Amino acid sequence: MESDIAVSDREDEVKQKNHYTGKVLKIALAGAVLDIGVGQPAAIHISQLISPSDEPIKRVEDVLQIGQEIDVWVKKVKDGRIELTMIKPLDLEWRDIKKGMNIKGKVVRLEKFGAFVEIGAERPGLVHISEMAHGYVKQPSDVVKEGDEIEAQILDFNRRKKQIKLSMKALLPEPVKVEEPVRNIEAYQPKPAAPRRPRKAPRRKNEEGMSESVELLANMQEPAQVEAEPTAMEIAIREAMERAKTKKKMAEDKSRKTKAVSQEQEDLLARTLEHKAHTS
Repeated sequence: MESDIAVSDREDEVKQKNHYTGKVLKIALAGAVLDIGVGQPAAIHISQLISPSDEPIKRVEDVLQIGQEIDVWVKKVKDGRIELTMIKPLDLEWRDIKKGMNIKGKVVRLEKFGAFVEIGAERPGLVHISEMAHGYVKQPSDVVKEGDEIEAQILDFNRRKKQIKLSMKALLPEPVKVEEPVRNIEAYQPKPAAPRRPRKAPRRKNEEGMSESVELLANMQEPAQVEAEPTAMEIAIREAMERAKTKKKMAEDKSRKTKAVSQEQEDLLARTLEHKAHTS
């Protein structure tokens, strides 16, 4: 009775993914029976065996021998039956992944856009370069290197695409914002305007009706204007203008002479025609 209770307590401790070192007790066509030290034999199917050469397993005897000890994990516990596997289970199954979950992992690869982190899932998670720190990061190697153990938070995941997005800065404290000192408002108040000066009384006019200032200006003599001596440029311009005027005048005279000759010829032709008309 006491032995049955002890075995039952050990069975309750056996959970999925538990790791054991099992000893082969029996080999069968479909698998083997092992002793994992829980007071109850456990079974392993041929499909859960791993060949050292990674070749397909056709017979159990090709991998296991009676009395051999191997590393196994609990695949399933159901109806008092313990099923084992030599394939190490994932630490983080897809059904266990949740947004906002904090995890630990190991950096396994660096790229220009970020770092891949092994977190025990089917695929490594990605920490994008923009999720490494609150400030600007020029390249991932400025923050982490391969082999580093880091903590991150799961931002999002896609089981169909087998993608897991991680963030390191989500677990970092927000940078402290330096507040600007409060300015003294009184120091920026506009200064009161200076009092206006009283207007001066208009000057007294003399008997002629002119003020003293106007009278003084009237009595002042204008200084003689000294004609400035023309420069070489001004002289050249004046000569060019004189030549242009002369050419224009000559052209006008020639035009008048031409018109006069034409008029004389017309008059002569008219008289000649008139004379012929009388003689005929």
